[in-house]
Amino acid sequence: MIENWLSVKPVLLWSDVLIAVLVLSIGLFFRHLRKNPLARARWRAVFESRAGMASFVVILFYVLIALLDSIHYREPLPAVDEQEGVHYSQDVRSVLDWVLQDLRRHDEKTYSEPLSLYSFAKENMQTDDGTVYRDFPRLRHGGQHLSDDADKAADILWRSLQSIVLGLLGSAVLIGLHIFWRRRYPDSGRTLPWWSAYLTITLLLVCSSWVLGLGGYYHLAGTDIVGHDVLYQSIKAIRTGVLIGTLATLLTLPLAIVLGISAGYFRGWVDDVVQYIYTTLSSIPGILLIAASVLLIDVYIETHPEEFNLTAVRADFKFLALCFILGLTSWTGLCRLLRAETLKVSQLDYVQAARAFGVSQPRIIFRHILPNTMHIVLIALVLDFSVFVLAEAVLSYIGVGVDPSMASWGNMINEARAELSREPVVWWPVLSAFVFMFVLVLAANLFSDRVRDAFDPRSR
Repeated sequence: MIENWLSVKPVLLWSDVLIAVLVLSIGLFFRHLRKNPLARARWRAVFESRAGMASFVVILFYVLIALLDSIHYREPLPAVDEQEGVHYSQDVRSVLDWVLQDLRRHDEKTYSEPLSLYSFAKENMQTDDGTVYRDFPRLRHGGQHLSDDADKAADILWRSLQSIVLGLLGSAVLIGLHIFWRRRYPDSGRTLPWWSAYLTITLLLVCSSWVLGLGGYYHLAGTDIVGHDVLYQSIKAIRTGVLIGTLATLLTLPLAIVLGISAGYFRGWVDDVVQYIYTTLSSIPGILLIAASVLLIDVYIETHPEEFNLTAVRADFKFLALCFILGLTSWTGLCRLLRAETLKVSQLDYVQAARAFGVSQPRIIFRHILPNTMHIVLIALVLDFSVFVLAEAVLSYIGVGVDPSMASWGNMINEARAELSREPVVWWPVLSAFVFMFVLVLAANLFSDRVRDAFDPRSR
């Protein structure tokens, strides 16, 4: 086991660096809250809500999966005679691939329904005496451990009970450690709804244990047209959804903050120029602008093949370019809000007094204007996250999203759309992508509602 890990070749993609920065930023954010009583009181109002606490735990769970899927490596190829050195596979794997190796390796020939033992379509089959007949062929991996197909229900029930018990034990250990930590370091003030977090953690661990426990014996969400496990693809797409929602949102902030505050504070020709820029940009249909930019990226990739020696590198470059394009085309709404808020704040008495006393304009902006507009930035930050997750699905559905080799919910829906018109309908790839995307977007929206209630002065 240890020798296998020591022989792999680490691979570092730019998106891996960004997800590591994201996780580090979350840690530094909580460290900052411990030292800032005012900010801690504001964010405590967010987590005092049971929905806010539960949704935050779900978001952290998705981020954890994205982090595991961002530790990449290449496995060494088997040595051949007279081979010098070690050659590595062109396939880039991740720690998440290793955790889900039973789901990744158990491919079938074509479609199969969730928890099925047989293929979804009939094929021509032949008996020992040469007679040809049509029937549903047995899957190569799904349920192969069963000696009798009639034992399927009992086997699923037994293995599910085992997985649930393991999930509950793991949850009990984590919750017990946290309760011990809380008693050792008691928190002053109102108690947070920790039982809401504990219940969410228990459900997530039980579901994870069930997937890992049964995934090696059955296709829990079926297989797609080429026989790949649908549940594995849905879990792999989490990294794409988390990163595109986070990076595209963060890329909108610099332009929106600088231009919006500048237009509202300096007014005059600065305001006219900023308004002209975002009005012109808003008049262009966003989908056309994004599609044109993505096509330019495709042309660059095709004309510079020497820069993309691995499929994962090419997919990562196109993915980051898409995040950058979404960020550059989506800052106008926040810019308008910040301009309007800056126009109001710049006329308040304390800002006028600072000007009268000769305080420099940069100091006024950083000490008075920016802090009083940050509630809008925070609210837009959490609201836009779910918007960009859905945008990626729509763009991939119409063929201008992430690279087809990259797992994403949009690509899954795009590949399965033709099967929705067949009879019988192949419904499980779309449903699986929808469920995973729905949970992430719902958690982000619930959390954004709590942030808005806590930071928007008009809601108090």
